[in-house]
Amino acid sequence: MSLKYVKNIDKPIQKIRFAVQVTFALLCIWIGIEFSQFISYLESNGAGIFHQRPPGAEGFLPISALMSLVYFVQTGQVHHVHPAGFFILLAIIGVSFVFGKGFCSWMCPVGFLSEMVGDFGDRIFKKIFKKKFKLHRFIDYPLRSLKYLLLAFFLFAIFSMTEASLAVFLSGEYNIAADLKMYYFFADISRFSLIVIGSLFLLSIVIRNFWCRYLCPYGALLGLVGILSPNKIKRNAASCIDCGLCAKACPSFIKVDKVITVRSDECTSCLNCVDVCPVADTLDVKNVFSKKKVSKKLIAAGVIMIFISITGLGMLSGKWHNDVSKEDYLMIHKHLNSIGHPTSSSEINELNKSTEKENVKENEKGRNR
Repeated sequence: MSLKYVKNIDKPIQKIRFAVQVTFALLCIWIGIEFSQFISYLESNGAGIFHQRPPGAEGFLPISALMSLVYFVQTGQVHHVHPAGFFILLAIIGVSFVFGKGFCSWMCPVGFLSEMVGDFGDRIFKKIFKKKFKLHRFIDYPLRSLKYLLLAFFLFAIFSMTEASLAVFLSGEYNIAADLKMYYFFADISRFSLIVIGSLFLLSIVIRNFWCRYLCPYGALLGLVGILSPNKIKRNAASCIDCGLCAKACPSFIKVDKVITVRSDECTSCLNCVDVCPVADTLDVKNVFSKKKVSKKLIAAGVIMIFISITGLGMLSGKWHNDVSKEDYLMIHKHLNSIGHPTSSSEINELNKSTEKENVKENEKGRNR
């Protein structure tokens, strides 16, 4: 049987993926600039030029978005404080459900930065040691569990709250001010935080995708969702020549050359392994139900369209911008440093009780009038 060999000098899909990553990174920078202008208005105590708060900033509040998702499941309502974050999370989950954790390698700005740093580290280790650096599996497996432990902690904390307590937290000042606090965390970064971020950066040079692989709870969630994806990378064992190039190209160290179907929670659908396969029709993305090949360009278009469609739905529904007024933001900004996170579910329940008491008093006043 003759084998059809393919040339891998030109990899147009990787150029498309890089273009999508850069575009999304620039979008995030633009959102950051707009948000800084909004902060400048708050810092002027309302005396400066008003700049609209960009809803896209809520994409950097994944825990709040996850809480909003749970709230939506419980009540059928999109919470009014960070609605854009809710739709962005839905879009990210949607992308990962169809194309297996595809958000991480196609759109995530942190994933993009991690990839660039990892490429730099790979070049260093290839020059010195002639191969990529990889942790031994006895160290790698326990470390990979850390992101799932973090995810389990957040899920436990969220699901231990009652529906009323969740509503109180989402409507509370801390959640409203979460993006403001996030901004000042980086704008006035502490020495300790700088050391932690610098350490993660250095570790990412040595150990590829250190944050994404071991610590990102968002990635853990998308990895679990991605396992359910109907589109999987499949290897044709009959035409495979066991060159091992696919496994070497995989940034997640998946042994693509040893399996028929890639079902790993670490697969990000970056398509590097498919691109380097030297034999035509040997390594492709296929739908597990129809058994048909899914073209790489269709994957690129699908990732973009799913994200745009779901976030666009949020915009068209009128639930993209929150309903917090600029006057409320100015008031919250004045005592931002005194707004702390509730320390426990019981504290949130107490806030809920006090809120209920205030509502009862307001209703009694209304009846007396």
